[in-house]
Amino acid sequence: MRDLLIRDATLADGRTGVDILCDRGRIVEVAPRIEAVAGRVVDAQRLLVSPPFVDAHFHMDSTLTFGMPRVNASGTLLEGIALWGELKPTLTHDAIVGRALAYCDWAVGKGLLAIRSHVDTSDPRLTAVEALIDVRARVAPYLDLQLVAFPQDGLLRSPGAVDNLKRALDLGVDVVGGIPHFERTMADGAASVRMLCELAAERGLRVDLHCDETDDPLSRHVESLAFEVRRLGLQGRAAGSHLTSMHSMDNYYVSKLIPLMREAGVAAIANPLINITLQGRHDTYPKRRGMTRVPELLAAGVPVAFGHDCVMDPWYPLGSGDMLEVAAMGLHVAQMTGTEAMRACFDAVTTIPARILGLDGYGVAPGCRADLVLLDARDPVEAIRLRAARLAVVRAGRVIATSPPSRAALDIPGRPAFVDFKGVGLE
Repeated sequence: MRDLLIRDATLADGRTGVDILCDRGRIVEVAPRIEAVAGRVVDAQRLLVSPPFVDAHFHMDSTLTFGMPRVNASGTLLEGIALWGELKPTLTHDAIVGRALAYCDWAVGKGLLAIRSHVDTSDPRLTAVEALIDVRARVAPYLDLQLVAFPQDGLLRSPGAVDNLKRALDLGVDVVGGIPHFERTMADGAASVRMLCELAAERGLRVDLHCDETDDPLSRHVESLAFEVRRLGLQGRAAGSHLTSMHSMDNYYVSKLIPLMREAGVAAIANPLINITLQGRHDTYPKRRGMTRVPELLAAGVPVAFGHDCVMDPWYPLGSGDMLEVAAMGLHVAQMTGTEAMRACFDAVTTIPARILGLDGYGVAPGCRADLVLLDARDPVEAIRLRAARLAVVRAGRVIATSPPSRAALDIPGRPAFVDFKGVGLE
């Protein structure tokens, strides 16, 4: 007897009427009408079965701290950093763990089973680092948590930051992070990129830098990142997160920059909910959207993922861990309303971030990990439109979360008893 059989599924690539057989944590077979006996059978009813959602950029150490010590009145990135700086000395291991575990519960309910979280290394106590390493071990049976050593206060402008970051890596943090645009000068920003990439190369780690999260079109540290990645052979292991200055850059410079990123194998991670919220705060009208140039990056062959970035913290008062909400905001802000473009937004919260994180065995194919989400939608575009309910979330072949379908009951003479918002064919 096998562990799980999902019958009559539709896959993101358009195949439908497909069965998925899972056993011992892996997908055994994907084919129409599989003849097998399983301990649990789920009838997908031609609805979409996808690999789980992946968040390529998050800050789990600050999640669920909204209003502590007070609300961000200006809504700016810099006030958020200042508020976090006030909060950090009061943080405790248990409080960070408690909030992070609560968020991971939300994530599972939303079918989000892999998260790359940046963790602040600026506090010499490394309280947040140790707490999230604890969380990573606790959630490992049901969620992949990848940690990035993030010197929030700057690598060179903050005393002890280099040593703190190295100690975090020694404790087992997975990825080298940075924030070059927060250094005192452009030269120091470039120097920090060089140091961080050299550290990643020396330790055989991936690198993911907050790059150019500003409206300043002259903030161009992603160019330094691309150069260092090529110099050090880090192709395919590097990402630039945010890249919001690209929204304001001169078009001619961008025509040079994007090919450099492609040649260096540097991925881009946009954070639509937060980029649209924090950027353009100094503008009157017209106000800049602030998100990086997603369609142009994709057209050039640069992998682009979307991250949630923040949920209820000093930078963002909203959020629930729903990566379909992230995809929907990215779609709107980037004006990606063509059919293939909308599907690319679904990929930006599934397959592309999985590749950026280097997740092993991700996908819906024989041999892949049996991590799946059954969505109350018939295709990826409908899933985004409806923020589709996660009817079943599967980890290692076991259903670990379920949600009811989204529908409204009607009491209108001559009309249907309920609507499910999926649309109808008109005669």
